[in-house]
Amino acid sequence: MTDGKVLYLVVCAAPPALQVGELIDLLMSAGWTVCVIATPTAATWIDREALSAQTGYPVRWEWRRPGEPDLLPQADAVLVAPATFNTINKWALGISDNLALGILNEALGLRLPTLIAPHAKPALTDHPTFTRNIDLLQLNGVAVAAADESQVFDHEHRPWLSIVKAMEGV
Repeated sequence: MTDGKVLYLVVCAAPPALQVGELIDLLMSAGWTVCVIATPTAATWIDREALSAQTGYPVRWEWRRPGEPDLLPQADAVLVAPATFNTINKWALGISDNLALGILNEALGLRLPTLIAPHAKPALTDHPTFTRNIDLLQLNGVAVAAADESQVFDHEHRPWLSIVKAMEGV
């Protein structure tokens, strides 16, 4: 049983993933029940045990076997933060080669409210495929956090507050 709306937080392998616990605290304070889904590489970077203790749910990054129960409640919304170049491009193409992408593709098909906070180098965000795929996701209902807010991650400025605020409108 959950206390609030359920949010699947998809975490990709980019440096901000190392501080995702801060984002989870803010989301939970805003009334979200947070379940973490990590890309395979992100799963090796983050402290899965600590995040599971923080959220009360296991961090998922591997597929369930047929017949195994899903340990996570049904999602009401999805947030991808940080959203990498690779994940965004694969998602827009409908590729489901890992659990995180499978969840994202299902969320798109179910029309779940979804927000992405892209985090990539300017050389990658300027790539024409990236721009087209962001546009494609937006045309299909995915909200995108403003680049100037979502790409500035350092010790003094993390866009977590602006991302949590953007989740209010999703």
